[in-house]
Amino acid sequence: MNGVHRPPLRLRFQLIALTLCRTVLNTSHRMVYPFLPAFARGLGVPLESLTLMVTARSAAAFFSPFIASFSDRRGRRAAMLASMLLFTAAMALVSLWPTYLGLFVGVLLALIAKTLFDPATQAFLGDRVPYARRGLAVALSEVSWSAAYLIGIPVLGWLIARSGWNAPFLSLALLGAGSVLLIRLALPGSSSATASGPVRAVVQVGPERGGAKLRYEVLRKLPARPSALATVIIGVFISLANENVNIVYGVWMESAFGLQVAALAAATAVIGLSELAGEGLVAWLSDTLGKRTALFGGLILSAAACLALPLMARNLTFALIGLFFYYITFEFTVVAILPLLTEQMPEARATFLATNAASHASGRVLGALLGPWLFQHGFLWNGLAGVVFNLAGGLLLVALVKEPITI
Repeated sequence: MNGVHRPPLRLRFQLIALTLCRTVLNTSHRMVYPFLPAFARGLGVPLESLTLMVTARSAAAFFSPFIASFSDRRGRRAAMLASMLLFTAAMALVSLWPTYLGLFVGVLLALIAKTLFDPATQAFLGDRVPYARRGLAVALSEVSWSAAYLIGIPVLGWLIARSGWNAPFLSLALLGAGSVLLIRLALPGSSSATASGPVRAVVQVGPERGGAKLRYEVLRKLPARPSALATVIIGVFISLANENVNIVYGVWMESAFGLQVAALAAATAVIGLSELAGEGLVAWLSDTLGKRTALFGGLILSAAACLALPLMARNLTFALIGLFFYYITFEFTVVAILPLLTEQMPEARATFLATNAASHASGRVLGALLGPWLFQHGFLWNGLAGVVFNLAGGLLLVALVKEPITI
């Protein structure tokens, strides 16, 4: 009886393999932020030049639906293999051509690889895991984010300190090549998205339909599907609320406490642990409470965290507790929406999931613009803006989003 609700052994192996591959991708994605000064020094270029590179990478995320449609047209396995081959080539390029242009091109290619792999993984789980248990599976795959922060980044930092700014890229290229082999081993045979297990059949999009046309059809269908459209808008609100605070929290902590490097490291560790805890809570609660209920709870708690954080500036301990609460609620919310998204447009899962990723990118851009302006009037205004956007997302969820009914 205890094994009734456990996924098949093969599916568990596939989930572990895909999570490991995503950890490699997420480590590469996240390393840019903490190591930006080291990259600038190593290349002998102004920090502003690398900031431009990061901005270009963020802008490229808007094209993710075009990229991810490859998965709906050609299959999840083909998309994952293409992604990791591209990632391996990108990391090898920087290792062999350690210049500013080489880094710029490599970072953009790695972003394309990530925007291809992530929706393919989430769609793969949507194809094969029954909706009643999908929250657990999706949340476990999202552990790759916190693993990148807690394991990948410290290891790469050690490599940079020992061998120079470009040392991580050869290691990441080798891990990318290993990921290709792991995918071939974990996902053999047909690359179609047809479910292999007790899951209803998935409507497939034929290879004759191009990525641009598929994305157009997804966007065309959104107005006729209020629930799907609302989840996309909620994604904008979630990331807007978070980035509005995230963009200035470091400046706030430095001005409030005069933070030294050790304290900043403590704050980074707190963020990594809170992300891991948020992912674990989704794995535990999403299927039990229901995806819609879990997401609503996350939005309400995120609103509370946005309000509490500016009020906890009395000492560093309180501020770190506030940061933990803030990031755990955000991570819970941003992961809790994913299982709900996987069933909003099942005939084009990967493309729709990538459309949601583009909505999060839009929210981050808006938050990055709004946050510094509000901070000029006091950090409390950033917190209040976070409250407003999270509550707006909660109202949309209650009014329009329906829990999918699956067979």
